[in-house]
Amino acid sequence: MEQIKHECGIALIRLLKPIEYYKEKYGAWQYGLNKLYLLMEKQHNRGQEGAGIGCVSMNTRPGEEYISRERALGSGAIRELFQKVHRQIKNTAPGTPYENIPFCGEVYMGHLRYSTTGRSGIAYVHPFLRRNNFRSRSLMLCGNFNLTNVDEIFKQLINQGQHPRLYSDTLLMLEMMGHYLDEEVQHLYELFKSKYDDGETRNKKIAENIDIAHILRHSSQNWDGGYVICGVTGNTDMFALRDPNGIRPAFYYHDDEIAVVASERPVIQTVMNLKTEEVHELMPGQAFLVKQNGEKVLEQIQEAKNIAPCSFERIYFSRGSDRDIYQERKMLGRQLLEPILKAIDNDLENTVFSFIPNTAEVAFFGMMEGFERYLDEQKKRLIKNHTNKLSEADLERILSMKIRQEKVALKDIKLRTFITEDDSRDDLAAHVYDITYGSIIAGKDNLVVIDDSIVRGTTLKQSIIKILDRLEPRKIVIVSSSPQIRYPDCYGIDMNRMDEFVAFRAAVALLEERGMQHIIDETYEKCKARLSLPKEKVVNYVKDIYRPFTAEEIAGKIARILTPESTKADVHIVYQSLEGLHKACPNHGGDWYFSGNYPTPGGNKIVTRAFVNYYEQKKNFFRTFAAVYNPPK
Repeated sequence: MEQIKHECGIALIRLLKPIEYYKEKYGAWQYGLNKLYLLMEKQHNRGQEGAGIGCVSMNTRPGEEYISRERALGSGAIRELFQKVHRQIKNTAPGTPYENIPFCGEVYMGHLRYSTTGRSGIAYVHPFLRRNNFRSRSLMLCGNFNLTNVDEIFKQLINQGQHPRLYSDTLLMLEMMGHYLDEEVQHLYELFKSKYDDGETRNKKIAENIDIAHILRHSSQNWDGGYVICGVTGNTDMFALRDPNGIRPAFYYHDDEIAVVASERPVIQTVMNLKTEEVHELMPGQAFLVKQNGEKVLEQIQEAKNIAPCSFERIYFSRGSDRDIYQERKMLGRQLLEPILKAIDNDLENTVFSFIPNTAEVAFFGMMEGFERYLDEQKKRLIKNHTNKLSEADLERILSMKIRQEKVALKDIKLRTFITEDDSRDDLAAHVYDITYGSIIAGKDNLVVIDDSIVRGTTLKQSIIKILDRLEPRKIVIVSSSPQIRYPDCYGIDMNRMDEFVAFRAAVALLEERGMQHIIDETYEKCKARLSLPKEKVVNYVKDIYRPFTAEEIAGKIARILTPESTKADVHIVYQSLEGLHKACPNHGGDWYFSGNYPTPGGNKIVTRAFVNYYEQKKNFFRTFAAVYNPPK
């Protein structure tokens, strides 16, 4: 499995008791800070390009900073951040009041970043911060999201008279929310200025009456995309908002001491030592709010519609330690029995099963369960159908039948780290994985290995198939527990170019081989004509590229594309079906990268633009090639 950059991770904590309470009960005021560290480390899988943390203190006096923020780049960002914070704490003089200790406060925010737009650098690392001398107008924001209509939001801000500093959906969302926060505070200021002469009292009344739900409704009404947005104002109003399609995940927990939000359920369970049912999922379009006074509220901000939680979360991104995800991944493996039997000609006796480390391991367990049940049924049939009394040898032969499984592939993590930093990584890629020699009978056994997904196929071609072929199997069957990835993602996964997908390359190759090039040209014309239309009127015509072929035909072509020329074994590729995916993950129907059925209008516009870009770049390449090699005479 080639690594895919994907949804970011968020962590949000609100302490509901005075700081002294945690010092007395848990032995350290750093209770909240320590929980933040654990929440982030347990979600390290969700972002290794950078990380950021923030803290808001409720009781800081004027003249002292009430919002703290630190950000860092790289896979070691979490450790770097917390080491820096602890150095600051260590250098604080003994007896310093809690409100003056760095990162000692009531609200903590953490973020782990994967870039899905190609932009990098510290300026793009969350949390984003909008400072103001009026506490109620300050806003800190982080999120796990990608908007498809950044251009529309950008124009909306300009129409409000703003001058955005970066063309970034995070910054645009921050400024959009900041605008409505300013309006809310100004409205309350006008309401209270004649009632209270004292500025401190007036500001207190403003803070007590800010309607965060109202601000979120106005801010998010035109957002198109998948998102979980977390924020905190300078007066410690805290919120987490999920998109109305439920694309991105969020979970929360609260008691009388603490409120917690994170991207994954088992993370909260582990850090807070909770049972599954004690952690709740934030519903589509819903916000979890904790007001300045500690009141906890669930508000429906936007009406839930076209609910399509990301199925890739279940297949690959989220931690497999979640109770439901673990069972779903096993089900994905179990459902592949029939197509695998077909690929190996029902020859279980001469087939060894394995998996590609490490994320496919749970699906492998499910696949093995499916085959063991199948073999048990075969044993029963043989015993029942035996007309004469079974001899001891016959019985022994039947009972000794078993599914053969081995750990054939091993991942060399150190080598992988090395080659990603070296210019010659393509030449060295074949050595990312190693094999267990002697694990199969050369020239006789089939080798079946399961992976969680096949996106580009680069790792398969450059490394996995080559090294598996060294074992000299008769047949190599690569099994994907997910369906064929055919379309770009636009909601937070780094899969955005059509030619990245080996399934797309296979479909185009089949069209060209069969003299059906006109379908590619016609699809381009239809897509090009609709790019100028509003996103609500765009249709996904890229589906036409796949329509002439069955999934099996495309899988066969993928196998031919990905098989290195020197391969001796016969290579087959087996994919999960869309029906199988939905059966295994019934509550997560977001399958746009497989089906092309985008839950928001912006998705159709993104895939249309991606195909137009692909077609035009390809044409430009061939024009340049022809000009160089066939210059005019």
